[in-house]
Amino acid sequence: MRRPLQVTLLVLSGLGLLHASLFTDLCLRYVKPSMRPMLVVSGFLLILLGIAEAWSRRKPGVDGDHMGHDHTEPTEEHVGHNHSKVPRVAWLLFLPALSLLFYAPPALGAYTASRAAPKAVPQQDSFDPLPATSPLPMTLTDFTTRVQQDRKGTIKGRTVQMTGFVTPDGGSTSWDLTRIMISCCAADAQSIKVRVYGIPALAANTWVTITGTWHAGGTLGTSSAPAALNGVTVEKVAKPVNAYQDALPFPTSR
Repeated sequence: MRRPLQVTLLVLSGLGLLHASLFTDLCLRYVKPSMRPMLVVSGFLLILLGIAEAWSRRKPGVDGDHMGHDHTEPTEEHVGHNHSKVPRVAWLLFLPALSLLFYAPPALGAYTASRAAPKAVPQQDSFDPLPATSPLPMTLTDFTTRVQQDRKGTIKGRTVQMTGFVTPDGGSTSWDLTRIMISCCAADAQSIKVRVYGIPALAANTWVTITGTWHAGGTLGTSSAPAALNGVTVEKVAKPVNAYQDALPFPTSR
């Protein structure tokens, strides 16, 4: 690749990273918040490398395309390549940099959740008493753990409240309240879902806060018990800035 294009690519990539991690929250669509500082540093380093590359061209006798070649030798003819032209495939390297600046891919949602590996809930031997609050705010992980591991069945009959996004299930009358979680980046995404009955599904990827009670089935406190909810109310909420965590329900306007 010619040196001017190398410089342009380095600078564009650096600007793209800074746009996604320093000036906006776009990076949280792809990585955990803890990785944000490293992206910022990487963006600055790429820009500095681009500047250094451009500066080196100004030095006398430095030519990135022809340095170290004798133009009288038929080397390029012999190998059948013309190094004065940029390979077409090299232009594809600009697409990731430009996408971060002008069109960042959306965060993972219902499409990924319907295909992502289910996240295993942690094993828990003992449980603290549930607060008397009603409805009781819970994460999807806490709800699933209580349903499938709390042998005292303290979740039975309790009205709970959870927040996630809608993952429809084809022509089924039920749907999944979903959260996607990542360990490092979007490539290792796993999902946790709570089945919802009694309330029609909204559009896929709609973020909602739902209130309801456990949908009975199997033996409560064992893995046979479904992580499912008989929905009572549902309310649309704004999508969180960091969507890759199983957080407590958002405050509602009521």
